[in-house]
Amino acid sequence: MAMLSGILPELAMGLSSLLAHKLRSLLTMLGMIFGVGAVVAMLSITAGAQKEMMSFIDQLGVNNIIIEAREAVDRNELQQTRAVSPGLTFRDFRAISENVQGVEAMTPRKRFKPQRVLPKTSQEPPQLIGVLPNFMEINSLRLVAGRFYTQEENERSAAVCVLGESAKINLLGFDDAIGKFVKVNDVWLQVIGVLTPQASADSDVEGVQALNRNNLVIAPLNTVMRRFEDNNSYLKDEIDGIYIKVSPGTDSVDTSNVVRAILTATHKDAGDFTVVVPAGLLEERRRTQFIFSVVMICIAGISLLVGGIGIMNIMLATVLERTREIGIRRAIGARQGDIIRQFLTEAVLISIVGGLIGIAFGFTLSRLIASAAGWSTVVTGSSIAVAFGVSVGIGLLFGIYPAMQAARLDPIEAIRYE
Repeated sequence: MAMLSGILPELAMGLSSLLAHKLRSLLTMLGMIFGVGAVVAMLSITAGAQKEMMSFIDQLGVNNIIIEAREAVDRNELQQTRAVSPGLTFRDFRAISENVQGVEAMTPRKRFKPQRVLPKTSQEPPQLIGVLPNFMEINSLRLVAGRFYTQEENERSAAVCVLGESAKINLLGFDDAIGKFVKVNDVWLQVIGVLTPQASADSDVEGVQALNRNNLVIAPLNTVMRRFEDNNSYLKDEIDGIYIKVSPGTDSVDTSNVVRAILTATHKDAGDFTVVVPAGLLEERRRTQFIFSVVMICIAGISLLVGGIGIMNIMLATVLERTREIGIRRAIGARQGDIIRQFLTEAVLISIVGGLIGIAFGFTLSRLIASAAGWSTVVTGSSIAVAFGVSVGIGLLFGIYPAMQAARLDPIEAIRYE
């Protein structure tokens, strides 16, 4: 209580001094406001990007290995590649299945971009992919309605499909889709399931092509291979992807090296495929995100540094114009420590108030960026704590020197000062 009774008068004195010069105090706070706001906004952007990317990589499966056929830039390059390698084929699928240890499940993938879709949609047409029923297990997919197709339906090339969330809404609206039909090119497929919303990447991720995982029509692999015609199939890959799920306890990175060695041998080092390991990707993304966050904080910290210099500058000016007041306080018994606390309190109050306004500014800025740029932003408690803690620390750091200067004034000379 004694400590509180000593601090409260100094806080009241500091507030009254700031309120007596409102405009000057506000201008001094601007550096802190912009600095704290920038820190909060930058951290919210990096946290949002990290959450989105980690969610996407996690959905790829940290125990998975993904093989993607690498598309040629033009027809000439494709013909040159085919002279060396047949591309990704079922033979590769069987070679991996027979020679790689620790594989729990795997499926080939055949992908089409439909030329015609019914019901018609004004949105981007969905992509059609053909995979085995274990695709759901490999990618840890969940359904909001219906069921996934079975191995028996795959073997008899049943005309059934499962829709991604966006594909279902764009083609069939918000009503129940189970049992309805969609026409892809010339084939009618009956909808038997609808997937939950999936995370998607806006751009290619380390060899994994950007794919709206919500805008998919997923059908049995045999259905796609037998019912849909692939134009120029002699130039295209027989299959364009393979998903592999390794057993628990198996190192997916080591397994991917074995897979890469097998494919390099069968493709005669043509370089027409990529092997992606989400577990390795995840660790790499975390490191990259950490470095990016540090750089962004350093950039935002420049504003805080400028704000701290502004606080020091205004506090030195305050000491100069209140020299007589300091002399009178010393003459009636105030110690040097009392003078230091008085001016240090004012400096910290400037940084605290500026920090609080800056947090509100940063929160608003992150929302504006999210709505204007379409980026995902997440304002975390840690980002607010970091920004506010740094602002208070800068107030203390840059307020010490002016407070020491005030405390060192000679009381007699200070009283005489005009």
